[in-house]
Formats: sequence, C-alpha cells, structure tokens
Amino acid sequence: MIVLTRVDHRLLHGQVAFSWTNSLGADAILIANDDVVKDEMWKTTLKLAKPVGVKLVIKNIEEAIKSINSGVTDKYKLLIVVSSIKDAKNLIDNVEEIKSLNLGGSKHSENSRALGKSFYITEDEEKMLRELIDKGIEVELRQVANESKKDVKTLI
Repeated sequence: MIVLTRVDHRLLHGQVAFSWTNSLGADAILIANDDVVKDEMWKTTLKLAKPVGVKLVIKNIEEAIKSINSGVTDKYKLLIVVSSIKDAKNLIDNVEEIKSLNLGGSKHSENSRALGKSFYITEDEEKMLRELIDKGIEVELRQVANESKKDVKTLI
C-alpha cells in the first residue's frame, strides 16, 4: 500500500527518513530516480540515511512503475520519493494506485517561482501540476508530517 508519494530534490534526508516514515508507519521507502541508480556513491549515501528497520529500494522510474504495478510492493507501507514533478507525473500517469502527491522541497532556478517556502516551480511544472489536479489527484505542499496541508490548487 502506498502511504505517500513525495517530490523532494534531496530524496532521502531527516524529514523523509524520520518525520514521514514515523508518522505514516512506513516500512519501506522507494527512491524512484533515473540518476541515482547509476551513481554508487549516491546510493551508498542514501542507504546510510535510511531509518533502521525500514527497507530501502532504489529503482529508475520505469522499473519503479513496473514493480508497483506488479503488486510486489503491496505488502509494504510504501513511501515513494522522487526528485521532480516530471518524475512524479510519470509515476502517477502510469500507476493507478497513486491518488495524492506531497510537494516537499525543490531547488530555486532562474525560471522558477516560489510555491511555498521551500518549493519552486517553473511554468512547465505548474502545467503538470494542473493536469494532475484536473485528473483528480490531491496535490499538497508541506515539508514535514505535522505541518498543515496546503492545497496546491489554491497556490497555483
């Protein structure tokens, strides 16, 4: 069962590893990212950041979609983390089980605007978020689990 799908450019760090896994009771974290699977140092760093007793799986986006849709992840309380709205949209478009999206953190870039204190979006990303919202996906902004949800529909 998917307990949360989150966009966070840092992938696995304190907020994800402890705040979210503890509050959701997640027993597995899936990092879905095409770059991390090719970078042994990054994978090692992520493995060091995972909480004790929580399974960590790192897959590229395509393999993550296949794994989730195959049912192999159904036995877990699964927290999925991607680094971009583009990757999140790809997952959501291909995995019917995902009904909501949490926006946690993204980098500021030249062509982005602040959606919240730690999340920035470009025009293309705003369009993707609107498409998800129009599709019935709940999109919310919050860094940690004990913050109040901010409905992205009202922010864009």
